[in-house]
Amino acid sequence: MSTDRASRIPVDRWRNLGIIAHVDAGKTTLTERLLYKTGTIHRTGEVHDGATTTDHMELERERGITIGAAAVRANWTPEGGQAHRLTLIDTPGHIDFAIEVERSLRVLDGAVTVFSGVAGVQPQSETVWHQARRHGVPLMAFVNKMDRPGADFDAVVAQMREKLGANPWVVARPVIEGEHMTGLVDLVAGRTWRYDDAGTPESHAWDETERATYAGARAELVAAVADRDEALADLWLNDQPIDAATLTAALRRGTLAGLGSPVLPGSAFRNVGIEPLLDAFVAYLPSPLDRPAVVAHTEDGDTMLAPDAEAPLAALVFKVVNQAHGPLAFVRLYAGRLNVGDAVWRSGTDRVQRVGRLAVVRAEDTEAVESAEAGDIVAIAGWKDVATGETLADAHRHVRLETIQAQPAVLSWRLSPERSADLLKLGNGLARLAQEDPSFRVGTDPDTGETLVWGMGELHLEVMVERLRREWGVQVRTGSPRVAYQETPASPSGAVEGKLAKQTGGSGQFARVVLSVTPTGGDGNTFEDRTTGGVIPKAFQGAVEKGAHSALLEGPRGYPVVGASVVVLDGQAHAVDSNEAAFHRAAQMAVKAALEATGTVLLEPVMRVSVSAPGTAVGDVLGDLQRRGGQIVNLVDRQERTEIDADVPLAQLDGYSTALRSLSQGRASATVAFHAYRPVVQEPSRRSA
Repeated sequence: MSTDRASRIPVDRWRNLGIIAHVDAGKTTLTERLLYKTGTIHRTGEVHDGATTTDHMELERERGITIGAAAVRANWTPEGGQAHRLTLIDTPGHIDFAIEVERSLRVLDGAVTVFSGVAGVQPQSETVWHQARRHGVPLMAFVNKMDRPGADFDAVVAQMREKLGANPWVVARPVIEGEHMTGLVDLVAGRTWRYDDAGTPESHAWDETERATYAGARAELVAAVADRDEALADLWLNDQPIDAATLTAALRRGTLAGLGSPVLPGSAFRNVGIEPLLDAFVAYLPSPLDRPAVVAHTEDGDTMLAPDAEAPLAALVFKVVNQAHGPLAFVRLYAGRLNVGDAVWRSGTDRVQRVGRLAVVRAEDTEAVESAEAGDIVAIAGWKDVATGETLADAHRHVRLETIQAQPAVLSWRLSPERSADLLKLGNGLARLAQEDPSFRVGTDPDTGETLVWGMGELHLEVMVERLRREWGVQVRTGSPRVAYQETPASPSGAVEGKLAKQTGGSGQFARVVLSVTPTGGDGNTFEDRTTGGVIPKAFQGAVEKGAHSALLEGPRGYPVVGASVVVLDGQAHAVDSNEAAFHRAAQMAVKAALEATGTVLLEPVMRVSVSAPGTAVGDVLGDLQRRGGQIVNLVDRQERTEIDADVPLAQLDGYSTALRSLSQGRASATVAFHAYRPVVQEPSRRSA
């Protein structure tokens, strides 16, 4: 195997891929080995030493976890093949940083899911797998840590079927000698790989004995792929020989279509299985040209954008990072070209802005480039007000791509600076953090005027507060946590009128809006205007919609309203006294009156708590979860340990980590992920949570 530093590699040999997994499955260690084997770095760092390339933030190195998705670029040439360009994004495994996975999957072409050979398919593994599937991203799997005692490759493959509903295609099997994985057999190419203690590979084609030994495993793979591929099925059913090229082509077709996922074993820590994995990236994952066209919105309706470098520009800002020398906006180009000096239209500001500097990023390092084209992932330096989810388009052809959706924040802390002189620095720091992370938001308590920060969990907020201290030099005090409650209409309201009539001579204000509010059971709100005959002039219809949405920001109980369908039924305008402000206010009045009439049901965030506990502590752990109002949804006995899944109201989880350690003498572990909003059992006092 070798690397190729050719400056120009055609787009059909690009691979933009993410590395996704449960926390501590070995993603960052794997990324480090991939960079080393491709020659991008010349020595490997370890997570436990705080010396890896992609965990470049000081906090990441101290905690030994990935917080922000990091992009790196490398080249790889399979033996006897052509040079390929890889853009790798190492994503966080902790659920509190799920937005990093979400926005990475939004722009990547393929992904490899890393599973621990010992722990198997863990809760966050399921989450990221289904995130990738939702985005239609072709998936591979790498079963890591096969050098560990208790690792079981076949068990992990079985769990992929059972827990993920996946169709795993085992393209390589581990060679285990004693307690260690010393190599693997490539069932596609008919080769055996061996590794010495330093992780140096040697491979050879199967001899007759090996061919006979692995014939059954290869036949099983061919049958599984033929079940989803007609061309291969014809050969297989007619007993035709199936060579490596034919099987590789069928595997690639199936992977790109989402019909199956190639699976390989390895040990990233011991450098075992890295070269076959790199070859598999090239063989099975898509180039930008293999991905379907994306939907873009224009004033004339929706259009489909193919990955064409000669088309007008369409690019998506998917991440913003504030570094010491200024902000970097990470951009995925879907169509067209982007050059230094170009003036491009930005959807976030609805204005044209010039590109001052473009860069290719390798974690915290940047390399200036002059241009990029469809399929590229680059960074724009120097745009201070840019936001995640913005579209960049040709100045003469404005298009909008689908933005990036963040999960709703579920927990908040009160913040205040220890020194009043730091108030301005606190505000600037919070603004920058909110710009970087759409799942982190800043607000003000309407009753006390205190600053509130909202996030995905305790770890998320802890990291943000620590970044304020380190990066902005602000020492802050944190107050008691608050839970993000929501409201939903209890029943349909029927027709309700909102009327504003201030006509006392001169220019007045007049607007009448009749609407209904109906519960939908969903997690968003919808708006529909069913008026006819121009009873609400077209110029004021937008104001009615904005007024209705603003009224839903705070319901009768003081929390945001979700799951509401607002339908405008009738209205009335005055030739002189009607204006946008009047219709905005009338719509607000009507929605608030409708919600007061129907009443609302209070909803609370319920978390999926996944606990791994020793058998001796299971009774105490279950009892504690039930005392907290938890519902046990799954319980699996795995000999020495028991896996427990429970749905628990977030409001009841205060101090849970400490309690779990106490109940299990520190031997149990848990992950907590947002699951759903459900009606509360015990209602809090207004805004007291």
